[in-house]
Amino acid sequence: MASHISLKQLSVFVSITQHITLTAAAEALFLSKAAVSMALAELEKQLGHPLFDRVNHRLILNQEGQKLLPLADELLNRASSIDALFTDNAQVAGTLKIGASDTIGNHILPTLLSDFREQEKHYSQQIFISNSALICQKLIDFELDIALIEGQAHHGDLISSVFSQDEMCIIAPLSHPLGTKKQINFSDLTNSQWVLREPGSGSRNFFLQSLAYNIENWTQSFELNTTESIINCVSAGLGLGCLSSLAAQYALKNDRVKRLPLSSPMHRQFWLVIHKNKYQSPLLKKFMAFCQQR
Repeated sequence: MASHISLKQLSVFVSITQHITLTAAAEALFLSKAAVSMALAELEKQLGHPLFDRVNHRLILNQEGQKLLPLADELLNRASSIDALFTDNAQVAGTLKIGASDTIGNHILPTLLSDFREQEKHYSQQIFISNSALICQKLIDFELDIALIEGQAHHGDLISSVFSQDEMCIIAPLSHPLGTKKQINFSDLTNSQWVLREPGSGSRNFFLQSLAYNIENWTQSFELNTTESIINCVSAGLGLGCLSSLAAQYALKNDRVKRLPLSSPMHRQFWLVIHKNKYQSPLLKKFMAFCQQR
């Protein structure tokens, strides 16, 4: 019966959702593949439903598994809170798994976490930095507790709220003819070439949504997945770039690239995102409040 479900079985279940194969889940849990397979089989038998579709040795979460995942995540987090109940700092016990998009992860999160540790005396955090789309997918899959990203999440299971803002800028090689102008307009960017981040990136989305439709006959010269590679390509004269001022600040200061002063404002918001069914532990609530206060 379902009443005999164990935390070990739930832990195995959640690990498989994150690692797709029994072998990878077993390695993550430091268990044998046979032990993981047995725990999953017992859980599915007790529930009376398969939780995964078996596809070419991969285990893909099905509808029944999707219903169980938020409950399993909550129970495991609550069990972790019980383990830490009698520690000196029980209110902020546990590990916080934070996802951050590139600009936030590299330029804002380090200071944010340092201040959070100083205030709360909590030192167990994991950070995953990638583009906004991948970060959101990991939230949907309950692989992360919270995300700080550069664009609003539009998935129905995710809740977004603004926690800060950012200024964007256009960068060009030092020799670019527009670099001598005190101010430029969109018409000056006609027939321009651009070095852009990959699909799913907040910087790329900002360019497409806020700049591109104002520029006639622009083209993409390269698509790259790191800020540094974009700066290097712009510096080498391979196109213009659209980046956060935070991400471009050192390249601008060191005269590797030049900022083009667009007459239109270039601002975007930073968003705090969680899954609507995510169990909000005392630790997660404290971190959310801390971000909002900043």
